[in-house]
Amino acid sequence: MASGAAESTAEDLNRDAAQALQNLYKASPVAAEISKHARAVLVFPNIVKAGLVFGGSYGEGVLTKGTTIAGYYNSVSASWGLQAGAQSYGYAVFLMNNKAVEYLDKTKGWEIGVGPTVVVVNEGVAKNLSSTTLKDDAYAFIFDQQGLMGSLSIEGTKISHIKR
Repeated sequence: MASGAAESTAEDLNRDAAQALQNLYKASPVAAEISKHARAVLVFPNIVKAGLVFGGSYGEGVLTKGTTIAGYYNSVSASWGLQAGAQSYGYAVFLMNNKAVEYLDKTKGWEIGVGPTVVVVNEGVAKNLSSTTLKDDAYAFIFDQQGLMGSLSIEGTKISHIKR
């Protein structure tokens, strides 16, 4: 019975991640274009972040290589300082080269900001991106922000492989 519960959880996560990517591609043509050049995509459809002086966030995601599910990961961060509130959001990281994919495969945990270069794509960055200007190791898109929190960054987020 326990394995059936784990399978349905993996199926739910797969479905949620696929839906989140489709919504991202509809909202951001730049993300859709980058996906055509990515070696792998790591998508976290729902991250929950909350804090009152001390804060943290957590969510689970799926790594795909083409149309194949290549693994499951969690995203964890902790913070402290002037903060109050709660929010949920999702993010997708497009791994653009073998170096970035291998780094994720070989490390026990990837801290964003250490290792391969990750560019967080906002409206300003998106205006200057095209298939000919994609030079960084990875590009991250944050989407579906809901709730109220002072700021949102994925810098310092630790991504770790989990079993499903």
